Amino acid sequence: MQGQSCPFVRRLVTNLASSPLSTVPRSNIKPKGQMHKQRQHVKSSKGVSILQDPGIPVLRKLTRQGLVELIASSVVYQEYPLIGINKPAGLSITGRDLCLISLLPDLQHQLQLSEMLHVVKASHRDHSGLVLLSTCHQTTQNIENAFIQARRKKEVITSYCAVTVGVPEPEAGEINIALKQQSIGEHKMVVPVFHSTAGNFRRKEAKKAITQYQVLDAANGCALVQLQPLATFESMLEVHLTLKLCTVLGDHVYSGCLGKVLDVPFRLPVESVIPRTQVLDETLLQKLHMDQNHMWKMPIHLHLQRLTIPPFGTKKSETVITAAPLPYFSRNLELLGLTKNEFVDKSTKK
Repeated sequence: MQGQSCPFVRRLVTNLASSPLSTVPRSNIKPKGQMHKQRQHVKSSKGVSILQDPGIPVLRKLTRQGLVELIASSVVYQEYPLIGINKPAGLSITGRDLCLISLLPDLQHQLQLSEMLHVVKASHRDHSGLVLLSTCHQTTQNIENAFIQARRKKEVITSYCAVTVGVPEPEAGEINIALKQQSIGEHKMVVPVFHSTAGNFRRKEAKKAITQYQVLDAANGCALVQLQPLATFESMLEVHLTLKLCTVLGDHVYSGCLGKVLDVPFRLPVESVIPRTQVLDETLLQKLHMDQNHMWKMPIHLHLQRLTIPPFGTKKSETVITAAPLPYFSRNLELLGLTKNEFVDKSTKK
């Protein structure tokens, strides 16, 4: 394919060199004893939370044009007919209010493209990270077919990074627990199905769900974790992490799945879990310079960092697109004493 460019767009505006995630061999993980050792807190010139520095974009306060300009400035990849953007958390793909699909005609104009854009693959509304757009429906069809084949072979397509409250044990592994949707009060929640059978899957009472995970760094009872889903199910990563007695920082839906007795976490009964603002202990709040009353403003720290597109059409090799976590994500890593430069990010476009 021939590359096209426009004055407004610059490929890979995200500083990939600062991106903290890529696939790393397990031998690069610190021994358990070292990982859980208390680290000296990273010094910061400002004792403020991410709400003040670097700040979190409040999308509902942006005008339509302001939101379009924010998205256009978040382009991280462009090779005709594909464009990758680094989506802010909270921007829905579809919906009645301002959503990405409704903004695509404006984005097309802003990026000076001659053809209409459509979505190929996207991170969830509440998650930040990559969204793949295209101006060619045939290319999109080829990519979707390649994704289907890759899933059948259980090949990794997407890779997420997350900051977790709690450290998964063991430090690397696979979570293979089926999921289903269940109404709990007025809420529809995703819950694990621990003893699923072939009949459950045949009757669509549950869906197979597999997540590969790897702890990249841990300190102060928190961790930087790489998550690679081998299936697609809403909230799969958040729910699977609760099975490791961890929650994603800023998860105000499934953090209520866990309780504590004498500082030991345990899973609460499914029927008692409803969405609520995440509650952190005082020590962790102090490290984040946060007050519990302001925790509802904390965005979920779950970021679609890498997308691998298998060979398709005339492409003979895979295409890997990356997007670095947003500034508030990196800032909280520093505040928690989590090191993001423990390995070199090799997830550049091929």
